[in-house]
Amino acid sequence: MISLSDFKHEHSPHSIAVSVKDLGLTYTTSIDKKPTLKARLKSLGRGKKHTRIVNALSDVNIDVHYGAVLGVIGSNGAGKSSLMRVISGIVPPTQGRVEVYGSVSTLLALGVGFNPAMTGRDNVYLGGLAAGMSREEIDKNFDAIADFSELGDAIDAPMRTYSSGMYARLAFSVAAVVEPDILIIDEALSTGDAKFKEKSLNRIKELRSSDRALILVSHALATIEDVCNEVIWLNKGTLMARGNPSEVIAQYRTFVNARKSASSDEDV
Repeated sequence: MISLSDFKHEHSPHSIAVSVKDLGLTYTTSIDKKPTLKARLKSLGRGKKHTRIVNALSDVNIDVHYGAVLGVIGSNGAGKSSLMRVISGIVPPTQGRVEVYGSVSTLLALGVGFNPAMTGRDNVYLGGLAAGMSREEIDKNFDAIADFSELGDAIDAPMRTYSSGMYARLAFSVAAVVEPDILIIDEALSTGDAKFKEKSLNRIKELRSSDRALILVSHALATIEDVCNEVIWLNKGTLMARGNPSEVIAQYRTFVNARKSASSDEDV
């Protein structure tokens, strides 16, 4: 069950922004299995569809408080993005309960919801409206969003002409300017040049405050350790650890047998 409560009053430090209780997420995928020659002859060449049940999340319990910058780490397939999609209300949980106290802006999968056929300018309005802004608020903030993205004249080009880095810039710019109660950033900083990454990180640091909750999903362990004051580690949909960033990251590194180096810090 997902419950959203838009509290517009000042949030006190340490009050709960997101409460996740006994969360489970299961989905079914279909796999096209190529038949053998013998099987094709028997079935007149038709292949069979096989289904597989995936337990994306299992019995996850976390509370995210206002004032927290929560880092979420784990290998590919750990359930990080699945958890963010449930918290954002994009995907309903199979079991358990999620309660969100405040407005949420999410930066999932680098601007999912953007329309590639539309210009960057039009997608700013599309993304802003999706994030709960009014057209008047977007009008007021448009120049700030465009300036932050550093896209220049490309803001009026169709987004199908954008590189992944340009997508990331625009998606992050919209989410960062909205200044929601709860901001979810999923792998947005893994794309783009070093200068924009640094600019984005500085913006995240600016957004840290007692009346806002930030959730940052990333493989960049050095970034997580620098920006976050709490970290959770997921593995195959299970919550393995939560606590001090340095301690949880050390446990994770040991688990994956990764050496602490510049390359592993940014790609584990």
